[in-house]
Amino acid sequence: MADEFSSYREGLSDVADNAAAVTPNDSADLSTTARALYIGTGGDLKVTLVGSGTVTFSSYPSGTWMPLRVQRVFASGTTATGIVAVW
Repeated sequence: MADEFSSYREGLSDVADNAAAVTPNDSADLSTTARALYIGTGGDLKVTLVGSGTVTFSSYPSGTWMPLRVQRVFASGTTATGIVAVW
């Protein structure tokens, strides 16, 4: 199938066209910086953001989107599961 939009430059507010399950890791960044995270099962989420360092979001709800540019999801401090990164 032809991709009618392949020559367009993507912006941060555009829909994502890539996704991958996230395995939280204390020492490694995501392979690609995420534009957003989907949280399957809620809980705490400790992340490193592109511009402002590391932060923990407490009691993040299940089945919601986190529209932040994330480069790392930590294993320690993260209790949320079913995390998917999109970019």
